[in-house]
Amino acid sequence: MSDNNKTGSGLSHEKIETSNFLMIVLILLVLLFGGLVEIVPLFFQKSTTEPIPGLKPYTALQVLGRDIYVREGCYNCHSQMIRPFRAETLRYGPYSVAGESVYDHPFQWGSKRTGPDLARVGGKYSDEWHRIHLVNPRDVVPESNMPAYSWLEKSPVDADSLAVHMKGLRTLGAPYSDEEIAKASDDVKGKNELDAVIAYLQVLGIHRK
Repeated sequence: MSDNNKTGSGLSHEKIETSNFLMIVLILLVLLFGGLVEIVPLFFQKSTTEPIPGLKPYTALQVLGRDIYVREGCYNCHSQMIRPFRAETLRYGPYSVAGESVYDHPFQWGSKRTGPDLARVGGKYSDEWHRIHLVNPRDVVPESNMPAYSWLEKSPVDADSLAVHMKGLRTLGAPYSDEEIAKASDDVKGKNELDAVIAYLQVLGIHRK
């Protein structure tokens, strides 16, 4: 009578399942291969690497505004990704496409929505509305639980590192000219952080309505 408990040579299920090290290595190999198959082709698809018609890189003030937006953790409550569902497109507008974010490093996609999605907020409200809202959200949205950012109005923008930052963005693909980078600091003189955040918000989604 044959011994049914015997295992064959090589990588049997038993050998894999009883070896933590082997299981980890094989899982990592599967993830690596899957990632290569799924992600690498995206770098060669025009729909994900080319900007949508009319899209321009952020201005100097908008670059600073985006940095402040990220610094203050706005992405923790606001996504910038409208999914292709009827309920979302009816509320926010056309669904998001990769070509909108080619100049965003890192992009602000996500699904966390304590507050509304901001992918199409550009031009929806006036600069003054945004100013009041950021200083004290409850002045315009009484039920809002968003924190106030009143100090932004008193904080001048940091223009000293702007040229270096824009050079870095150019390395990543943003088509800034030497002239645009050279005059960036002058373009934001006299501006405060609130001005910068508003400038950033007002450009979101305006090229895809």
